[in-house]
Amino acid sequence: MGRITEDLIRRNAEHNECVIFSLEELSLHQQEIERLEHIDKWCRDLKILYLQNNLIGKIENVSKLKKLEYLNLALNNIEKIENLEGCEGLTKLDLTVNFIGELSSVETLRGNIHLRELFLVGNPCADFDGYRQFVVATLRQLKWLDGKEIERSERIQALQDFPEVERQVREQEKAYCRRRARDKSEAQRKLREEQERGEKEGHPGSDGRWDADVAADPPPSVGSRDHPQAPEVQEGEPSKKKVDDVEDDLEFWNKPCSFTPESRLETLRHMEKQRKDKEKLSEKKKKGKPPRMLVTADGRALNANEPKLDFSLKDDEKRNQIILDLAVYRYMDTSLINVDVQPTFVRVTVKGKPFQLVLPAEVKPDGSSARRSQTTGHLVVCMPKVGEVITGGPRAPASVPSTSESSREHTGERSRQTEKLEVDPSKHSFPDVANIVREKTPAPRRVRPEPKVMPHEEDPGFEDDPEVPPLI
Repeated sequence: MGRITEDLIRRNAEHNECVIFSLEELSLHQQEIERLEHIDKWCRDLKILYLQNNLIGKIENVSKLKKLEYLNLALNNIEKIENLEGCEGLTKLDLTVNFIGELSSVETLRGNIHLRELFLVGNPCADFDGYRQFVVATLRQLKWLDGKEIERSERIQALQDFPEVERQVREQEKAYCRRRARDKSEAQRKLREEQERGEKEGHPGSDGRWDADVAADPPPSVGSRDHPQAPEVQEGEPSKKKVDDVEDDLEFWNKPCSFTPESRLETLRHMEKQRKDKEKLSEKKKKGKPPRMLVTADGRALNANEPKLDFSLKDDEKRNQIILDLAVYRYMDTSLINVDVQPTFVRVTVKGKPFQLVLPAEVKPDGSSARRSQTTGHLVVCMPKVGEVITGGPRAPASVPSTSESSREHTGERSRQTEKLEVDPSKHSFPDVANIVREKTPAPRRVRPEPKVMPHEEDPGFEDDPEVPPLI
């Protein structure tokens, strides 16, 4: 069962930076709260308070909330309207689907002069003859009742018929209170019987039945420990208990009952018991499961894939490394993945579940790298092999010569190549770029000027004009 605590209020005050003294709106619905407490001391500035769908049986400890404008107490176990006189700014009150049978308790709301909306639908008093007329005539400040606007003519009619309506309501109220008293006594009697039955079931042998069963069983023989039927009996006991629990659950939900505060509490207790039984069963399963062995006693690593992920292991001979591609979930946070590379195996822990794989060759843990694919989210672990050099070209020998020896070898090779070039330059492996360019470059062409043709006096078309200057 839930209670109103400071931690609960702070968790629901995130919109106010978890500050509760200046809180103006608070939502505590569906918290299984049974009692109203502490709110009037910690949240004096509240204007809106949501408390629907709880187990509150009485309106209390809210009279100091002077600024409260909207109070929602729908779907609770309230049987009477009370202790709201101090809420001076209250304008809307929701008491939908409660157990209010004392309709005359609405008279306590006369002092709330700003009250404009009231919801009482779903309560036993809403079925009384003259219910709406009684409320409209009693609370003259109301504008809306159960979501329906109160017209002026309706109020005048209700005030005229109020004496007769009040008498009818009082009689129905007394009859309801008598029925309610009988229901309470019956619920208390059933509760006592269930408690006594539970105590008897908790002490085996008190009624003699278990002792008779034990006496009827034959004494165990010497070899009964190795009897093949013993495990079958042990395996059948949990299944039989599970079937009994399912039958009890079906019987509880199929049993007819009246809608009362006691029946709501009984339903909640039943659901709470089921939840606790499931938690106990899950704890037993966790305790009964042995821890997974990843390394044997002699230090030999084992393969394991507890997260059940697809993977591929490749031996990259070109770069002399081993590549592990693990299909980690695409949108999983990288902080939930832990990689541990050892010389002979690699271990990846995904959300606490280990994935371990023995490697075909010894690797260098210090030179290994792990990264995630930005497209698939896969985890790629690159592990270089021991005693080999990682290069972009072909594999290099394991033994690397010293600097002086390598320089001598290069000098000898260069001299041998030079001797070959002197003997037969045509076999030179490197082409002469200068000669190629000279051969292919065309020689510059000399353009000869064409002789000028001078007109001669003997030409038939020649005309000597003295005004034209001579051509130079």
